[in-house]
Amino acid sequence: MSHFLRPILAASFAASLVALPSAPSDAARRSSAYDGQWSVVIYTTYGDCDRSLRYSLQIIGGQIVSAQQNYQLAGAVAANGSIRVTVAEAGRSASGSGRLVGNNGSGQWRTSTGQCAGQWTAVRRG
Repeated sequence: MSHFLRPILAASFAASLVALPSAPSDAARRSSAYDGQWSVVIYTTYGDCDRSLRYSLQIIGGQIVSAQQNYQLAGAVAANGSIRVTVAEAGRSASGSGRLVGNNGSGQWRTSTGQCAGQWTAVRRG
C-alpha cells in the first residue's frame, strides 16, 4: 500500500481549489502569485504509509502540475493562497488542503478511505 501512496501523497501535498481548474491553455495565459517550482514534504501521522516523503511539484497559472504521468491530479491555488488537490490512481484517491503564504505552505492530507492521513509542508524553490 505504501508504494501506491507515494504518488498519491506527493500530489496531495497541497491541495486543490475552491473551484475546478481551467483548461491548461487558460492556465498558461493567466498567472498566479504562487506559480513556480515547489518542494513538498509529506508526513504521515496516521496509518501504515511511509512516514515522510519529499516531492517536487509545479504551479502554473494557479494550477498544480506534476511531472509524473502515472496518476491523475486535479487541483489549484486560489488567489488567497487556499489550496486543495485530489489525486487518483487505479481507482484509489487522496486529497489535501491547506494554505500557501509567500514562499511557504502547509496543510493536511488523507486518503479517500481514511486509511492514512497526515500533514504537509511546502517551500517554493528558486
